[in-house]
Amino acid sequence: MKKEMNNNEIAIKVDHVSKTFKIPHEKITSVKGAVTGLFKSGGYEEFKALDDVSFEVKKGEFFGIIGRNGSGKSTLLKILAGIYQPDPIKKGKVYPVKSTSGGAEQFNGVNPVKSRLLSGHLTGVKIDGMISPFLELGIGFNPELSGRDNVYLNATVLGMTQKQIDKKFDDIVKFSELERFIDQKLKNYSSGMQVRLAFSVSIHANRDILLMDEVLAVGDTNFQSKCLEEFNKYREMGRTVIIVTHDIAVVERYCSRAMLLRNGKIVKLGKANEVANEYIQGNMEDEENRAFEESSQEKIVIAKVDGSKPKKKVKINKVLIFDKD
Repeated sequence: MKKEMNNNEIAIKVDHVSKTFKIPHEKITSVKGAVTGLFKSGGYEEFKALDDVSFEVKKGEFFGIIGRNGSGKSTLLKILAGIYQPDPIKKGKVYPVKSTSGGAEQFNGVNPVKSRLLSGHLTGVKIDGMISPFLELGIGFNPELSGRDNVYLNATVLGMTQKQIDKKFDDIVKFSELERFIDQKLKNYSSGMQVRLAFSVSIHANRDILLMDEVLAVGDTNFQSKCLEEFNKYREMGRTVIIVTHDIAVVERYCSRAMLLRNGKIVKLGKANEVANEYIQGNMEDEENRAFEESSQEKIVIAKVDGSKPKKKVKINKVLIFDKD
């Protein structure tokens, strides 16, 4: 029998959360078009980025979220960070929405509230602690400001006070390895330099929960190693880390548990190595199916050219190529 986690052990609880986007059929090129489009019916289609997602993350846990592009990983992180609001709750428990970035009232021991979603003030997400999100490159930064000013800007957004930023400024810059460039405008930074600065601010914000979206996808190998070392320190301090990544090795090495998303739904939730194996197996099956479909289409085209009909479908399981030696 599966043992449920005590409420005091839970850092993040997601209960039957969905997210739907409305995609317009026609390209809107003016304000007038946007306004008139609101009153047109059938002018858009709905895309369900997340579909009835439920899971819990323990305090001090290193939790991985994996899946192909478009599976809903980044959308989920943005909901946890408070950037997106989920769809109105139709089942499960709902929770009051409160600030999770610092400076305002936090989720400390808030009891579930059984009620309707009212004006976006109730949601199926409960977070106990302050969050430091590292999501899309550029969020929380101004390209026209210097690296120095952006440190203060982003750290303030994360809830740090002027005094706290002053105290940690040198450490932030040193970790980012941008001492020589800190007074240059951010727009002159490479994408790798921006990642280093943003990650350094997020780490030094010293929050309870760290949200990371493909943080290791940009940047050199040495800096990636530094990031992983910081992850270990976070784990040793009992902090919670949620990371979205395509790097299965990172998931297997650092995560205690993981979750696999596909088309907005949870395919598997459990031990990191088991979820990673499921992801790899699913990719292999998808590649086999794609290769089979392409092969079948080629045979149909050839049959149409010579006037014959395709015979039985043949599935090629393995191909070996040898050189003449």
